[in-house]
Amino acid sequence: MVKNAKPVGLQSPTTRRGWIWFGLIAIVVFSWAMRCHLLDVPLERDEGEYAYGAQLILEGLLPYQNFYAMKLPGIYAVYAGILSVFGQTQRGIHLGLLLVNGATILMMFLLGRRLFDPVTGLMAAACFAVLSVSQSVQGVFANAEHFVILAAVAGMVVLLKALEENRSGLFLLSGLLLGIGVIIKQHGIFFVASGVAYLLFSYLGDRPILWRSFLLRFGLLILGAALPYALTCVVFLFAGVFDRFWFWTVTYALEYSSEISPRLAWGGFKMNFTDIVASGPFIWAIAGIGLTSLAWQKSARDRWKFMTCFLLFSVLAICPGFYFRPHYFVLTLPIIGLLAGLGIFGLHALLSNVRIRGLRYAISGLAFVVCIGATLWSESDFLFRMTPAQASRATYGLNPFPESIALGRFIRENTQAQDRIAVFGSEPQLFFYSGRRSATGHIYMYPLMEGHAFALDMQKQMIKEITQNRPEFLVFVKVPTSWLVRRTSPRLLFEWFQRYQAEHYSLAGVIELSGLEGVYRWGRDADWPPA
Repeated sequence: MVKNAKPVGLQSPTTRRGWIWFGLIAIVVFSWAMRCHLLDVPLERDEGEYAYGAQLILEGLLPYQNFYAMKLPGIYAVYAGILSVFGQTQRGIHLGLLLVNGATILMMFLLGRRLFDPVTGLMAAACFAVLSVSQSVQGVFANAEHFVILAAVAGMVVLLKALEENRSGLFLLSGLLLGIGVIIKQHGIFFVASGVAYLLFSYLGDRPILWRSFLLRFGLLILGAALPYALTCVVFLFAGVFDRFWFWTVTYALEYSSEISPRLAWGGFKMNFTDIVASGPFIWAIAGIGLTSLAWQKSARDRWKFMTCFLLFSVLAICPGFYFRPHYFVLTLPIIGLLAGLGIFGLHALLSNVRIRGLRYAISGLAFVVCIGATLWSESDFLFRMTPAQASRATYGLNPFPESIALGRFIRENTQAQDRIAVFGSEPQLFFYSGRRSATGHIYMYPLMEGHAFALDMQKQMIKEITQNRPEFLVFVKVPTSWLVRRTSPRLLFEWFQRYQAEHYSLAGVIELSGLEGVYRWGRDADWPPA
């Protein structure tokens, strides 16, 4: 039987349980306060995709049958739950994120408390709360990574409890939670690997090895992790769309993950990682102390197996495809929060020669306040002063996210509920805002422009579907980041569009992206190109 080592950490003799829980509540409330004024921030592309997928699920329609995307369907189910509770608006979506982030903060505290002690858990939760709202990781936008880490951290908490109490059912539950993270986004598989690796280390480090006990618990963990994906496959198999589900989430996803060259990968990582560290340098520095303390601090060494596994696989989780987009780094924030909490403990240990105990606590507490305060100061414009539209522009530049709200409203007011629209561009948020279904399953143009063997066939499929469904409106997005056209991209779609729109459609409106707010011209005032 494997037992957890005794909790260690910064526990003061004067610490009381009530104050710990009061502190945790204060952290959650403050994190919510930071997010509240940006609840109406316009949806970005991924959010638009998830919201549109959720709308279709609430109408009884399945992903991959009515729209095509490489994400696994768990994120659409999560969004469907959020929309059904908070309403089908961007505010409702971000309210859902606010609650999920609060739940993750709670899980961070429970994880830190079980690994070390309540005070260390509290500091880990606070550091995570501040990092997870940062503009550098696009933290106020409801990307799938936020939902993956809730499942992952909860799964790790249950795994530690299972090892401590030797309860078979908890191993199954831990695997189930980790497996839910996988069907939200494929990157969640690395947290399953982290749990499996830690279980292996925990048992194989004992002598004699209790093989029967290990195999039972290992099997339960793997079974729990596999169940969500297996059930998902069964659903799509019986719905008759398993082939499409497999193509988009496995076949195409593997092609997508091989698109980036090592040179571009390194450039993207360096740029985004530098920005993320710069937004909270003191937290990252104290996390570095926490990492080194695993080697030199005796009481922290008891947890080196868990922390090493969690760190290694958290880093690997951002690596598939080597895209290193800012929001991918959300997957690393739980381990950074834990290391930062441990770093405060390590700093306290370094001050052991200071005879006045109160002074040691004061210095450690001051270091914690500086870490949090400096990070908030560096993000103060974004978190406390910008309007939602300004926050969108400051984060994504001249992408048409604020303008999509007005355009969606225009389409909704000028169409019937059964009408369809087609968007030539990667702006799925337009389907959500307008409440109108796409005339084609291709809601992103990126796959049609990439260098894989399927691109031309995808363009032909899109042309066929639009021709058959005759959308009421065509929207052409003349924004490079909505297409990412390459020198080798097939041109069939552009050539066909020029003929098709000239023969069947007239200009209804033009939106020019300029500064904070676009310039809108509708009906007779519309003209393109502008005079």
